[in-house]
Amino acid sequence: MGMTLAEKILAVKAKRDFVKPGEILLCDVDIALANDVTAPLAIKAFESIGKNDVFNRERIVLVMDHFTPNKDISSAMQVKFVREFAKKYGIVNYFEGGDVGIEHALLPELGLVVPSDLVIGADSHTCTYGAIAAFATGVGSTDLGFVMATGKIWLKVPETIKFEVKGIRGEFVTGKDIILKIIGMIGVDGARYKAMEFAGEVIRGLSMDERFTICNMAIEAGGKAGLIEPDEITKAYVGGRAKREPNYLCSDKDAEYKKIIEVDITGMEPLVAFPYLPENVKPVSEAKDIKIDQVVIGSCTNGRITDLRQAAEILRGKKAAKDVRLIVIPATPNVYRQALEEGLIEIFLDAGAVISPPTCGPCLGGHMGILAEGERAVATTNRNFVGRMGHPKSEVYLANPYVAAASAVLGRIAHPEEAI
Repeated sequence: MGMTLAEKILAVKAKRDFVKPGEILLCDVDIALANDVTAPLAIKAFESIGKNDVFNRERIVLVMDHFTPNKDISSAMQVKFVREFAKKYGIVNYFEGGDVGIEHALLPELGLVVPSDLVIGADSHTCTYGAIAAFATGVGSTDLGFVMATGKIWLKVPETIKFEVKGIRGEFVTGKDIILKIIGMIGVDGARYKAMEFAGEVIRGLSMDERFTICNMAIEAGGKAGLIEPDEITKAYVGGRAKREPNYLCSDKDAEYKKIIEVDITGMEPLVAFPYLPENVKPVSEAKDIKIDQVVIGSCTNGRITDLRQAAEILRGKKAAKDVRLIVIPATPNVYRQALEEGLIEIFLDAGAVISPPTCGPCLGGHMGILAEGERAVATTNRNFVGRMGHPKSEVYLANPYVAAASAVLGRIAHPEEAI
């Protein structure tokens, strides 16, 4: 009997020839990640252990991306606390100021995560790195403190659900729509503590940016990890970036899956997740006359250069509606620079957009675009829970960049075709 990709990675990290679902393993961690919100608690947990040093100064990554540039005294104190820890222990990969990007876009871009890594992050969207075939999962800050001290973590081997995505992709349908469709099919707990393996002809045809989007939202279905087998597109992305030697693993042909689910996207139009769950998915054509107040294009889900190009395709030569606040957030400094060089920033400015420095900002109701009572936003982010972007009586509708841009122009949730 063979192993799935998730099982193979965990077997390597546990120094085992074979593992099966349900086993509890002590695994070697390649990357330990935290941000300005989660790192302070992890540091306190680390200090309570009493060790004199971290397990590896190059393998701990601290990214000050959630409330920076510091929005208030509290966030400034948090960042100061983490900064002093990084200086004390010589943490090589500490990111703040002009170097900071949204963590789950920044790490792959810089080659800090490579295929077959085990990445443990104190952030639920750590699963993003499965797009380059890493086993990446989020944990609590206390668990991360233990990882920072020891370089190890206990993990239960998850069962794997395989999603075979097939069919013909329609115009304006993106990776965001594919993962929204899957979440809509199985629900927000449909893959609880499962590895979600995305495969099939459609997945193989996606760019890396869209693959990151899909794996990023595995957690929205309860997934422990989301993974895509490496192929030539993966290798082209990793090549020239990787700071360490990648290990390209794939599922065995005789691997056993919990289940295999076929997903046919033929005839599918862009989707919108209505409040207050990512599973509340409807075709954009069914979002009739929903007036909006704000559009956010960015986040660790859809703030990469492909996403900005898609938004600019709709916004070129147009203005955001008078009563709509349009906020564009490039995910990393490099994405910002590339968008500037390609003329995308000028398109956004001409459309009346506010251009933010790289930050998680409004996605978690942090800053850079908080909603008031009764306001509605269309966002390319990953969550639309009650109060996620501000007031508990505000609403967030999740969509791809095409839909978000079209909605900004028309002042209501709109199909991209309406804005062309």
